[in-house]
Amino acid sequence: MRHLLDIDDLTAAELAEILDLAAHPVERLASPLRGKGVACYFEKPSARTRNSTEMAVVQLGGHPVYITREELGIGHRESADDVARTLGCYHEALFARVYEHDILEKLKASNSIPVVNLLSDQAHPLQAIADLLTMQSERGPVDELNIVYVGDCNNVARSLALAVAAVGGSMSFAAPSAYRFSENDLDRIRLAGFEPMYIDRTNEITDADVVYTDTWVSMGQEDGRAERLKGFEGFQVDERLMSRNDRAVFMHCLPAHRGEEVSDEVLDGKQSRIWVQAANRLHAARAALAWLIDQPSAQA
Repeated sequence: MRHLLDIDDLTAAELAEILDLAAHPVERLASPLRGKGVACYFEKPSARTRNSTEMAVVQLGGHPVYITREELGIGHRESADDVARTLGCYHEALFARVYEHDILEKLKASNSIPVVNLLSDQAHPLQAIADLLTMQSERGPVDELNIVYVGDCNNVARSLALAVAAVGGSMSFAAPSAYRFSENDLDRIRLAGFEPMYIDRTNEITDADVVYTDTWVSMGQEDGRAERLKGFEGFQVDERLMSRNDRAVFMHCLPAHRGEEVSDEVLDGKQSRIWVQAANRLHAARAALAWLIDQPSAQA
């Protein structure tokens, strides 16, 4: 059975199929979920993810069922295997937004229902698909772009790097040494297709086509907030950085901590594409789900 826990669960050709589906107006897609349900499991709050996911299911003719952590009690009330098997009795797929990636692996292991990662501490694949859509629509073929990610090499950065590699592109990362990729992450990115390059200071960023950042303090990292803010001093994306190439576009997966990783002037400025990017979350979710349920194993 096919699952989507991170971008490298897809071949380059499969990712291209999903991107093509995402570019289609919803009217061109059939309603493969008519009369069917999709379980939407959320361990943490969400704005873009919940809304884009539920509307993607609706646009494919299905019914999304929102489920909280307390309702399932994975590992407490029931095992992940039993939960997945139960949900597989009612639904065509399981979307899950979790704290620990290991939960997704356990849900996947039952092979009773296709599992899609809406976010974990390790990966954010639907965000990466939305990001590719945004880059393509705003600046052209991704493999021809100079993409610079500024800040924490986190789950968003990992999935984005894998997605960019899959379409033949590459990226650079401006990050303090303490917040760079692990050796395991680097090996995965190299295997996917490129050698990540690090930038030590933001004043070295001069010719970027895309400048991307994310929050320095993600949900669940609040206890280390002061230390992280100190570690990222000098890595804010501001007007001075963006002005080095007036054709560069700015991207952020949101929510943004205004005045920390990015200035208000950049977020709200003419180079910002954050709302195009947010809108593409819906197209990415709809396309990934449509592709996944069309796989022969999903119908078994």
